[in-house]
Amino acid sequence: MDTDRIVGSAKEYAGRAEGAIGDVAGDAKTQASGKAREAAGTVQNLYGQAKDAVRDATDTAAGYAKDAYENSGETFRDGSKAIAQKVQDNPLGALLVAGGIGFALALLMSRPARRPPPRWRY
Repeated sequence: MDTDRIVGSAKEYAGRAEGAIGDVAGDAKTQASGKAREAAGTVQNLYGQAKDAVRDATDTAAGYAKDAYENSGETFRDGSKAIAQKVQDNPLGALLVAGGIGFALALLMSRPARRPPPRWRY
């Protein structure tokens, strides 16, 4: 819990008490001062709640990022094992897929260079 929440709640309750005393005594100045202190306490309490929410969200995001980083090696190993198993199960299909990818890359790399656009003469 943030200290702004604690201090804000204390100011809010003190402002309510001061406003109530102003109501009982009939003193408008004390009543207005109590309302102002109560409003300031409410704002400070809300500020503390916002800081707590941001801190919690940051901690949660950091935890997710840490878990993803720690498990990334396992995911890569699992994927590699799955691909290796598929290649062992169907070597001819894997060879055809690899050949197709190589052929497509060769076509892309052997394209002629682009000619510059024609210059207009007037």
